[in-house]
This record gives sequence, C-alpha cells and structure tokens, in this order.
Amino acid sequence: MNKHKVFIGLTLVQTILLMTLFLQGVARIKTFSEGQQPALEVTVATLQLTDLALWTEARYTRHPSQADHFTPFQDLPSALEHFPAGSILAPVKGKGVQP
Repeated sequence: MNKHKVFIGLTLVQTILLMTLFLQGVARIKTFSEGQQPALEVTVATLQLTDLALWTEARYTRHPSQADHFTPFQDLPSALEHFPAGSILAPVKGKGVQP
C-alpha cells in the first residue's frame, strides 16, 4: 500500500473522530444547560458564592474582577512577574486609577 493512501486514510479517520467529539460536546452542553444549570444557580444564590477562582497562585489572578491594578506590583513597581498566570491573564478593562 502506498504511504499517501495510509496518510489520507488516517487523516480522514481522525477528522471524523474529531467531528464526533465536537458534536458530542455540543450535545452535552445543551443537556447541562437544560438540566443542571438551574440547580447550580440556586446553589450559588443560597451559598452566596462569588466569581469562579481561575488560579490558586496570586490573589490578583484568583478573582480578576476584584483585584486592583497595583496588586501585582506590591513587591517593586518594576518587579518581574513570578506567577505564570499573571502573564496569561489580561488586565481588566474599564478599571482606571482614581486620582
């Protein structure tokens, strides 16, 4: 058998598998939003939970909506970022320094 036929066959099989997984994910999201989402909203309201904690490293990456602009620079204004999540997380838009 020629190598290009094997390559094309494997590529087609992987494409079909990828599309199947994608469609299964879409179906699961629909099922989740119809069945479990209202129960989770009641739980969040009852327990008075805040935003989702994205990372456990630094307090300004745990809850970006509740962090101020100067928290990452508490050590020194020109200090290097020592948490990897701080370089991934974008600054919160709309928050400015109040004079």
